[in-house]
Amino acid sequence: MTKQTILGRVAQLAKANINALLDQAEDPQKMIDQLIRDYSNNIREAEEAVATTIGNLRMLEQDRKDDQEAAAEWGGKALAASRKADELRADGNAEEADTFDRLAKVALGRQLQSEREAKDAEPTIASQTEIVDRLRSGLDRMKSKLTELESRRDQLVARSKTAQAQNQMLDAARNIDVLDPTSELSRFEDKVRREEARALGKQELAASSLDAQFEELDSLGDEAEITARLAALKATT
Repeated sequence: MTKQTILGRVAQLAKANINALLDQAEDPQKMIDQLIRDYSNNIREAEEAVATTIGNLRMLEQDRKDDQEAAAEWGGKALAASRKADELRADGNAEEADTFDRLAKVALGRQLQSEREAKDAEPTIASQTEIVDRLRSGLDRMKSKLTELESRRDQLVARSKTAQAQNQMLDAARNIDVLDPTSELSRFEDKVRREEARALGKQELAASSLDAQFEELDSLGDEAEITARLAALKATT
């Protein structure tokens, strides 16, 4: 897997449209749980790829450091050989002095090679550093998306449970309305009121009959009084 492929994958995963996926969910909880598992696996794979890229960068940096240290070391050897050649030449030993000058040139050649290798590594290291920074940013975005997804999962599950409870309550209320016992009570109340009306009617009827009897009795009493008075009149004559 090339560095560009790794970077492209991280960027693609970081830009996943979670909201659109959630909107299409038929079973939100199961769908989101599976999405979280898949996304977590993608993050782990991306972390391994980023770790590998960082490891390669650190190796390049170490190689450059080794080249820089080698350049400094070869420079020190070239200086020592040159000074030794000057001492020998000053003592009249030109042949041996030339030998140390040749050693100094060899050391300078190694120094130049190490410096060139260290310098040649700098663009690669700079590019690799930029890639690592972008990969880390991509990972941060992925982890942020995962946190958002987990939060959305909790909210959506809670909303789903609330909606289910509300639907159950509404269904129960609708069943109560259909089988409302107060309707039966109202019919029974109407029946009682009719019975009460009948009783009132009978009471009024009974009262009118009793009044008639008392009136008849009163009339009989008057007739008896009149008869008695008539008999008294006849007795005086």
